[in-house]
Amino acid sequence: MPPSNNSFNLRKIALAAFGPSLLFGVCEGAIYPIIALSARALGASIAISGIILALIGVGSLISNIPASILTAIYGERRCMVSAAAFSVLALLLCVFAHTVWMLAVGVLMIGMAQSVFLLARQTYLTEAIPISMRARALSTLGGVMRVGLFIGPFIAAGLMQFMGIPGAYWTAIIAVAAAGVLSNILPDLEARTPTGSTTLPHPSPKVGDIVRTHKMSLLTLGGGCLLVSAMRACRQIVIPLWAAHIGLDATTTALVYGLMGSIDMLLFYPAGHIMDRHGRHWVAIPSMLIMGLSFILMPLTTTLGWFTAVTMLMGFGNGVGSGINMTIGADASPSAGRTQFLGIWRFITDVGTCGGPVLMSATAATISLGAGIVVIGGVGFAAAAVFWKWLPRTSSMRNAP
Repeated sequence: MPPSNNSFNLRKIALAAFGPSLLFGVCEGAIYPIIALSARALGASIAISGIILALIGVGSLISNIPASILTAIYGERRCMVSAAAFSVLALLLCVFAHTVWMLAVGVLMIGMAQSVFLLARQTYLTEAIPISMRARALSTLGGVMRVGLFIGPFIAAGLMQFMGIPGAYWTAIIAVAAAGVLSNILPDLEARTPTGSTTLPHPSPKVGDIVRTHKMSLLTLGGGCLLVSAMRACRQIVIPLWAAHIGLDATTTALVYGLMGSIDMLLFYPAGHIMDRHGRHWVAIPSMLIMGLSFILMPLTTTLGWFTAVTMLMGFGNGVGSGINMTIGADASPSAGRTQFLGIWRFITDVGTCGGPVLMSATAATISLGAGIVVIGGVGFAAAAVFWKWLPRTSSMRNAP
């Protein structure tokens, strides 16, 4: 069980708990813009380059359940350190890749390592942080990751001035290696068995048993979080596509995207504070309504001013919802088999991450880009409806400080 408020001091683990997430974000932010360029430099077509970039998501998706089993066996700290080491190997493979297939394997390995690292860090904080501080801790966890994703490309750009494309990978290698070092100083979690108890710990539940026991939570709240992930993934695609549609150049688009990211980053702690004091629904429902509205408004924009305004609204809605997937998943997770449950939860949300862009692209190809964007806006309203129906209105954290 998580510790009580009186026995817990966040400052003791803040650097080791949140620092690796920041550095892991820097790693991903550094390489995301250049993976497709690396593939093109090795002779891949535009279509194949896009597929290689998507292998990060594929690697994460297929590794969530195995990652939960490994974390349950070996512990969160060891798995975070091992994931960092595995990432270094994957990035080195990308640096020295002389064929498209070598690059593809490296990128897939990055996604696999990402799955292990993200699951282990979420499980660690869920166990280590008092319930009354859970949303703030998990929102901060997601927030510092976003900060890393934001600054990663700028750090990589500096090194790329001297080393070319490999400079981005070396930036990522340094960042993820540092994340592994910081993760290694995390204190191990206390044993789940109460002190002085002579009862042997129960065997870890099997994944199938957890699915059967908690299928209602997984289908309802898990389904809502799947829709959240689908919207967030589409957000990354909608902005550049619609900007090109209305004739904006790449530099302007990047600037607007950066402004959206800055708004997003500023809201993660207030979002967690509201969730801890007033309940999860006060953040989850408004976030989805705002994001759904911003998607529906996007096809109506035809000028830079309106495009910027709607993009800022989208960033605000996403920022308001900082940490909701991790927090709702942590709340729904059982104390026995929590790691496996969160692995299943991450698998569900990753399905949304992969499926959202497919749904939007299919609609865009069949009807129009604007129609595809509006459909994803409807996904936001559907997520809000799910949370309205199944997310508890009251919270045991209502009187948290």
